[in-house]
Amino acid sequence: MNMLPAAKFGIGQVVKHRLFPFRGVIFDVDPVFNNTEEWWESIPEDIRPRKDQPFYHLLAENEDSEYVAYVSEQNLLEDETGDPVRHPQVKDYFESFDSRRKLYRLRGANRH
Repeated sequence: MNMLPAAKFGIGQVVKHRLFPFRGVIFDVDPVFNNTEEWWESIPEDIRPRKDQPFYHLLAENEDSEYVAYVSEQNLLEDETGDPVRHPQVKDYFESFDSRRKLYRLRGANRH
């Protein structure tokens, strides 16, 4: 039986890219690479990530814009700023932000 790698980061967590100047909130996780071969090959070979690791869908932002990013686990770090993400789609997925925990609460998530 193939064991899928456990994701280090979770939905609603704010992260930053290890190499490039952007950050974002995770809104989906693929246990292994699940994008096109063309996308993967477009990444320079010397920084191309392995496919056998979790990949994260981010509502991302940099100094200039907001966009959706697809990032390998090896290229993500926890964002320590405690600042919310300004991406306009955040409100479509999440209902609130806990700056202490640096975590968004999913819309419709059960309250405990």
